[in-house]
Amino acid sequence: MAARHLAIIGSGPAGYYTAEAAQKAFGENVRVDIFDSLPVPYGLIRSGVAPDHQSIKGVSRRYEKVALTENVRFVGNICVGRDVQIDELQALYDGVVLATGAPHDRGLDIPGEDLGNVFGSAKFVGWYNGHPQCAALDPDLSGKTAVVIGMGNVALDVARILAKCRAEFEGSDIVSHALDALDTSKIDRIVLLGRRGPHQIMMTPKELGELGHLARAAPHVDRGDLPEESEDALLEPGLRKSVTLLRQFAATPEHIKAEKPIAIEFAFFAQPKALIGEGKVREIEIERTVIERGRAIGTGEIARLPADLVVSCIGYRTAPIPGVPFDERAGRFANDEGRILPGLYCVGWARRGPSGTIGTNRPDGYAVVDLIAEDIAAGSLGPGAKKGREGFDKLAEERGLDIVTFRDWKKIEEAEESAAREGAPREKFTDIEAMIRARGD
Repeated sequence: MAARHLAIIGSGPAGYYTAEAAQKAFGENVRVDIFDSLPVPYGLIRSGVAPDHQSIKGVSRRYEKVALTENVRFVGNICVGRDVQIDELQALYDGVVLATGAPHDRGLDIPGEDLGNVFGSAKFVGWYNGHPQCAALDPDLSGKTAVVIGMGNVALDVARILAKCRAEFEGSDIVSHALDALDTSKIDRIVLLGRRGPHQIMMTPKELGELGHLARAAPHVDRGDLPEESEDALLEPGLRKSVTLLRQFAATPEHIKAEKPIAIEFAFFAQPKALIGEGKVREIEIERTVIERGRAIGTGEIARLPADLVVSCIGYRTAPIPGVPFDERAGRFANDEGRILPGLYCVGWARRGPSGTIGTNRPDGYAVVDLIAEDIAAGSLGPGAKKGREGFDKLAEERGLDIVTFRDWKKIEEAEESAAREGAPREKFTDIEAMIRARGD
């Protein structure tokens, strides 16, 4: 049987789980090329997972096992839509799987969101994680109050990173430019702003619990925002644990919280209405809400909070690709359970939107490979006579494209590890040209 050729666009968890599934489904009869616009693999594992959560980043070792096999190849430094088009890949590969994630921030869609020192979480997290497109962000941390909009784990990550002292980053891979900026930060109040209440948060217990163990910051919850404790019994177990933590924060004596110089305040039932300032944000206007049938409804009661820095953590959108149907409202590729067009598929956040954990992408990857197997069996992907890797390499040579391989990545990784400050696992390159230089000849 002729080997089948698959192109996976995106080298994050969804991409590597799909490659793993393809190996298990087709064995030696598959050749997989995993494309990425960056010279380095792993997507959000590298640039999205918090730098002080190194145990989570350890999942990349599983992806490395896949990457080091003979029938899987990393094709870095190739931007689909610029260096090569989707229809060109479809002509070369039996199946093309979009695993591009959701790299863009959802907009706040309120007046003032274009003011200075207002950032989406994708950019802000990319800044302290060293993503080349975000390394020059340079947020101003000289003000007193940071407002983090959102009640999920990303909002928790941002608040925790803003609150930590230098010693607490021991063992993390936060990039030096961010660590130095945070070291001189004047922020002493971090407000977590959510339009709904404690029973609607998307924060998991482990991440929420970390706020209770910070060296110089204490979480503050208003008892009046908490529902009757008897109502917690109706919650699913994980959310019930998170709400229990909020109750513990609310019960902490004021004199204990006052011992720490930074306050992390939970502001529930607060809908952002406008950002206010001249050139740079200074205040945020909020409307008090009530919950009706699980939805936040504005009451017309308006207030203002100081806001010297605003980070919006309200979700992400997939980046459209020319020639690929896109669902603008959902912010992802238009698809039917992973099928977009004949021979074109999507997986992970590109398929379902930004939901679930890293592990959620594993069954997603296996499911899309099942679809590919079905389409092969039905004959809709043709007889398997496409050129695949050989054809792409010829195209790349004709266009002068500079492919970065997984072997090249290992040299980049070695250089990052060698450059690490004391106590850190690596010092990431934040410049693409520097990455490419680090691989050597």
